[in-house]
Amino acid sequence: MVQLTDYLYSGDTVLHIIRNYSDALRKNASNADNPVDLSHANFLLQMEELLEHNNFLTSQSQRIREFYKFMAEHYGMYSFTFRGRIKSLIRAEEKFNGYIVNSIYSYHTEYGTWPPVSELRGQINRFKDLIAYRIVLSLPSCHLKPGVSRTELEEKTLYEIANLLPDFLEERGFSAQLAQKSQPVRSPLLNDNVRPYYKDYVANPKEDGYRSLHLTLFDNMARSYTEIQLRTKDMDDFAEIGEANHSIYEKRQECERSRRMEIPRGECLYFDEAYDRIINLQNLDLSKIDVNMFTALDKYRINDGCGLYYGRLILPYEHLSRFQNDEID
Repeated sequence: MVQLTDYLYSGDTVLHIIRNYSDALRKNASNADNPVDLSHANFLLQMEELLEHNNFLTSQSQRIREFYKFMAEHYGMYSFTFRGRIKSLIRAEEKFNGYIVNSIYSYHTEYGTWPPVSELRGQINRFKDLIAYRIVLSLPSCHLKPGVSRTELEEKTLYEIANLLPDFLEERGFSAQLAQKSQPVRSPLLNDNVRPYYKDYVANPKEDGYRSLHLTLFDNMARSYTEIQLRTKDMDDFAEIGEANHSIYEKRQECERSRRMEIPRGECLYFDEAYDRIINLQNLDLSKIDVNMFTALDKYRINDGCGLYYGRLILPYEHLSRFQNDEID
């Protein structure tokens, strides 16, 4: 079995690792008649292109910056950040194989047989967040009138921004994509004309408590998908340093172990390989990795200058609240 962990100990650059891994998958796809490995190799070519050719990312981030400028003008009392990043190679590899594991498990549970390759490829094509931007906003307490809930006001503003964002970016070359996941709760703060495009984890929190608004866009100029996440600072804190960050990891491992027990080893090659790749990545000793521009003393002290583990930043735009002596009308 070809896996990413075979290429992390020779001092190579991330681009060289992606190229070698992709070539090995393509060769194995031909020798073993494994079409999933071929799809995997092509997926890695997308990663390589993102990391190697940055001109379109400059154009994309500048167009998204227009919304940052709009917010600075119309929401000047708020503090907010715009962060853009390319998904890390390790996280992308985990997610790619996770789609395969989940798809095979779900299909087998429902039909008692293995999914056709076309079904697996359809799941792989759901991967639309290699590029992602996050907007996080916070209202300073000095702007609140007595008795007003900051949480409620911030969430109201978050939905207000969500209602404006799709049309604003449509005028700048982006097309909002219909959300593939139906959700039971429909927030009245989200307008009917934009609701079909959002995954609303604010009104529909995940089991671990994670809350955010997710919007997938196709950039018609760059010919690529990107995701935008909208959060308040409290939501972002919970996701990044709160219980959600740790519990997601624990729950994912528990789910994967249960799926392994349900699918006997040797019954489905695609499941076995994808599952083993995930487990091997989760058990990585980061301190032993030898990749150019990456150093880890342990899983907490990491200096990632190449996008292997944390992902590569495209932009940071930061706005500090103005008018510190004024109150919101």
